[in-house]
Amino acid sequence: MNKPIFADWRSAFGDYLANSSVADSLKAASVAADLASWTSSLTTVIVRTCEEMGWIASGRWNPSRRLPKTGKEYLGMDVMAFPQGPEPRWPMPLAVFELENSPTDLRVAYSLWKVLCLRVPLRVVFAYRPDWESSRELITVLAEDVIGGLSAEERMAIVGQTVVAVGNRGEGDTFPWGYFKFWMLNSNLGRFEKI
Repeated sequence: MNKPIFADWRSAFGDYLANSSVADSLKAASVAADLASWTSSLTTVIVRTCEEMGWIASGRWNPSRRLPKTGKEYLGMDVMAFPQGPEPRWPMPLAVFELENSPTDLRVAYSLWKVLCLRVPLRVVFAYRPDWESSRELITVLAEDVIGGLSAEERMAIVGQTVVAVGNRGEGDTFPWGYFKFWMLNSNLGRFEKI
């Protein structure tokens, strides 16, 4: 699968949130900065979005039987998505998602580093920050500390799409797009670009 898939996934993510009851709990958790509930609700949204894409997803409360070894968090990833079908027996994942609700940039940087270690078409790290200024600061830290530490050869070896999604308390009533902003890694330039 060489086709960039983030745009399709993002559209399915928004559609699911627009038509799902879990959106209310995610929005309430975001407004209240209840990060445990935010992560739980967001996990549900991500797993269901992957299913809407026709993928089989594994997550903390959603074990996958797609692989011969049933599991919830493969390779320590919060959510991992696989293609449908019985073959191949051990398919490579289509997407991985890390949901980091820690207020420390170091923990989010670790999640980004984790997903960058995988060869997969789509990697998404979700983080929470209370406002957009701290969201932008997080992206700057990730670009400097994680991406800036890679050599040009290491950056160019990153295949697929890498996205950091930051949620916060939002802007008015524009849910979900007022609550989530997305930045995609430009491997050539070694920086994140808002999309």
